[in-house]
Amino acid sequence: MEQNPNTARILIITCLLLILGQAATDNDRDFKMCGIWRHGTASRTLKSELNTGCEKIEISANESTLFVRGSITAKCTQSTSFDLESNSLQNQSHFCVFWEPLLDLLIVDVNRKNYTLCKSHGLQENCCTDLSLDKQDTAALYGIVNGSTHGDIIKNDVMKMYNFKGDVISCKEKFCDEVRKIPRGANMIEEVVMKSNTTGRLDLPCAQSTIIEMEEGFTGLNFTLPATKAMPPYMIPSVYLPPCLKSFSRTKPKVVCTYYKNKKLFQGASNSTILDDIVGLSVENEIIKNLPEPVRIKFHHSALPANYTRRCVSWDTRRDNEEKWRYDGCDTVKIDNTETECHCNHLTYFAILVQVEHKTTVRHLKALTFITAVGCAVSLVSCLVLFYWLCKRRRGKKNQTSLVHRGLVVAIFLLCLLFILTGALANIGKEVVCKITGSLLHYALLSTLCWMAMEVFHTFLLIRKVFDTTLPTWIFYLVGFGLPVLLVSILLLTEHIYEVDIYGERKIVPSDDVGNPYRMCWMLENKESLLAHYIINVGLLAVVVSSGAVMLFLVVREIRNRPDWKKVHVAFLSIWGLTCLFGTTWGLGFLDFGPMSEAILFLFCIINSLQGFFLMLRYYALERMKKKDRSFSDGSSSGSSKQQMLQTHEKS
Repeated sequence: MEQNPNTARILIITCLLLILGQAATDNDRDFKMCGIWRHGTASRTLKSELNTGCEKIEISANESTLFVRGSITAKCTQSTSFDLESNSLQNQSHFCVFWEPLLDLLIVDVNRKNYTLCKSHGLQENCCTDLSLDKQDTAALYGIVNGSTHGDIIKNDVMKMYNFKGDVISCKEKFCDEVRKIPRGANMIEEVVMKSNTTGRLDLPCAQSTIIEMEEGFTGLNFTLPATKAMPPYMIPSVYLPPCLKSFSRTKPKVVCTYYKNKKLFQGASNSTILDDIVGLSVENEIIKNLPEPVRIKFHHSALPANYTRRCVSWDTRRDNEEKWRYDGCDTVKIDNTETECHCNHLTYFAILVQVEHKTTVRHLKALTFITAVGCAVSLVSCLVLFYWLCKRRRGKKNQTSLVHRGLVVAIFLLCLLFILTGALANIGKEVVCKITGSLLHYALLSTLCWMAMEVFHTFLLIRKVFDTTLPTWIFYLVGFGLPVLLVSILLLTEHIYEVDIYGERKIVPSDDVGNPYRMCWMLENKESLLAHYIINVGLLAVVVSSGAVMLFLVVREIRNRPDWKKVHVAFLSIWGLTCLFGTTWGLGFLDFGPMSEAILFLFCIINSLQGFFLMLRYYALERMKKKDRSFSDGSSSGSSKQQMLQTHEKS
């Protein structure tokens, strides 16, 4: 079936109408009237006659002229005429009329080419807006087909003329009311200010802006931001724009600096308090990043409590299509207790501000730190002594019990050693050193928990009489030393791929001296680190504690009916109690709440820092029981008391 050429052209133009209509919608115009102008094949003209007022706007069309006239502008009084491109093969054109009352800007788009009928000359106080349809005139052959406003069809018929009337309102007030309701209100403010076609200061009820034109030879600029008259001059933020901000590809680019006093425009997912002063920076039609010299913004604020910290963050809505506070790209410089300066190496439609975070304090931190350090020192010495004993008792024979003990001794030794060193290494101030130390300390903790799990598992095998089915030695090494390597490597790889910080300097603030925090290299307090902490650390700890409790129950039930239970149950419980001590005492961390939280914290630090010492006591108790058991034997080589109790006859 042969298709009519006119029908094909109508389909093409209709598609263009939909595309242009969608593009216009994205521009958030106050008024948009579109349609298809049916005209002749001769030369065509776009004419306008515009005056100030708020009576009406008339959009009409005939064989050769598209006419826009009326009284809707605030300051624009203008008559213009544009000759349009002629195409003898087409008798219709798509057009749209855009009206932005806040800017006093009127633009007509004909076949994807813009014609400005009224140029913007700043933001208007009062303007004609809320245009609604008034009367219409029909036409026989030439006129407007498929007339629509904001994408809604008014008439499909050929119309000679459309009239719209409006109301006079306070444009700035209405605009601020609208931007407060949408997530990207700050972006809209900077876009409108940029399109105002002016330089200097522009005031809105919700923000005050300064438009600066960076001319040839721009050498940087220091200036104080515009602010409300009610603000004392010494409290107004100041900005330094470096010379590198000017692009060589543009002759006179504009930069907009906006001061916001309304935090409701920046409702991000943050538990921290945001200071009232917020500064927005953007460059005309450019995204600026990786500046060799940073932009500097100085904030003046009231004196903050000692247990609060300041951090510069940015509100970025262009990346990943989400609104959130971002920490990357900005450094915080604390000048004094009432002044903070942000150094940022990037610009986009975003706000730079100071984020105030309440720091959690710890009571008796010095005492807890001292107790932990002494306990770790005792454990270090105990681990060295015990490791020597275990190697000496080995006598060249492979023994899985000794293997598990040695693995746990090495893990606890590394944990105590790194914990003692982490404070000194954190004070060096090298970020890379602290990141490496934090990851090693995390590895030592995970390795200790894994070897504790191996202790529980191995003892259960002895109780269940399956020790004769010896497991390969490499399985114990794989779980005890290999699994922690895998977990820490995954976190380090995540840091590299997603550019997040998991390890680094961690500050613990004492309640009695908030200005002198304890520094250590460990996992940070951001969202990614906390997620890793709860999944890996808390998850593995829960497995060790719960498995230790379950295994103790199963072992008691297993041997309760044995003939030698009443004779050796005290020894058994002593040995098993010391064995479980390493896993279950970490569970005290789950009880750190309520009125007993301080006592639990002290108990947690004392017992867990002395794990190496308790491990040595456990070994000493086993040796004493072996010697006591040999005194009742017939002189033949017997197993250890623990193995007799468990009725296993393998020689140690």
